[in-house]
Amino acid sequence: MLFSMKNIKKLLPFACICMLALQACNKEFENYDPTSPTINKPNPSGSSTLNDIINTDTSFSFLKAAVAKTGLGPVLSNTNLRLTLFAPDNAAFRRSLVAIGLPPIEAALGFIDTATLRSIVSYHLTPEYLPADSIPTAFPNLQYPTFLNPAPQLSPLLRLTIFPSRNANGAFVNNIPITAVNTLASNGVLHRVAAIVLPPSKSIYELITADTSLTFLVAVLTRADSGHTSISDGSLIEGIKNIGANLTLFAPDNNAFRQLLTSMGLPPSPAVFAGFPVNTLRGLIAYHLLDSRAFSVNMPTTPTFIKTFLNSAVPAHPGINVVVSFTGPFVTSFKVTGVANGGAAATVIAQDLNATNGVVHKIDRVLLPQ
Repeated sequence: MLFSMKNIKKLLPFACICMLALQACNKEFENYDPTSPTINKPNPSGSSTLNDIINTDTSFSFLKAAVAKTGLGPVLSNTNLRLTLFAPDNAAFRRSLVAIGLPPIEAALGFIDTATLRSIVSYHLTPEYLPADSIPTAFPNLQYPTFLNPAPQLSPLLRLTIFPSRNANGAFVNNIPITAVNTLASNGVLHRVAAIVLPPSKSIYELITADTSLTFLVAVLTRADSGHTSISDGSLIEGIKNIGANLTLFAPDNNAFRQLLTSMGLPPSPAVFAGFPVNTLRGLIAYHLLDSRAFSVNMPTTPTFIKTFLNSAVPAHPGINVVVSFTGPFVTSFKVTGVANGGAAATVIAQDLNATNGVVHKIDRVLLPQ
């Protein structure tokens, strides 16, 4: 039987269940005015504002220059606000500038246009006071609004959210390690981060369709969406485009699908999927989706079954088995196994591809539900 999944057709009369769950996801965007004064919140005990700190601490000279260029100094000086700043120090800026092909010097900030740089800095700032012991330990990640409005044409109060977290391996924001915590200011708290936390700019759908190593996955998704054109009628594509969704997609690459098709005695071509039953492929896609955003650093360090969208249709199904390994604060191994993969784990070959509505982890094996 296709994919060696027993009774898959019996399991999947759920054309709309998956998308109903998508519509109920946590919202990635919030309507929030971060510049309004915060009252009845704990008062930080520092004597200097966040702006004072980055202007006087020489290890933040890159950030100081970025704040000056973007005009965000008045926000960081506002004592009516209660803020958390995830602050890249100079070493973090240098590391990140090299990663995007710029020289590791302050002058390189001149190559970044002001609007882009303002978006980047704004994404590091949240109008919530989060000292280290208030950073959540929950799985999946909890989200907080930032000062970044990615679509002011939709709403002046729309805010992209960020994901601070804490576990036995350290504290993180998205997947970036926090290297030092709790520099207290009169208007908030500053946590140093190991690299610039780049804001996402594309949806999950935009990420995978732009990636030439995921063309087989796009073919599966297109066939699975046959006859469905909107979220209300169960469109998977519209679901992973949805600005209000908050998802995790384990995305098998082209070689993973070639391996699967060859093992089935079929030509290793994306065109083959046009002949597959739609519900079979809908079930396969659902098995690779989580209904929340889970970065690699928040995954379990002992093998643990996690529920997928398939469980919306088959609640008794155990889900996928996930485990990560750390070296210091960094994930060095990330494995995920389907219950019908015969114990052969998929390796995550590209992790934490952050999207506006979720996160993508590319894997080297197709996950089989049963």
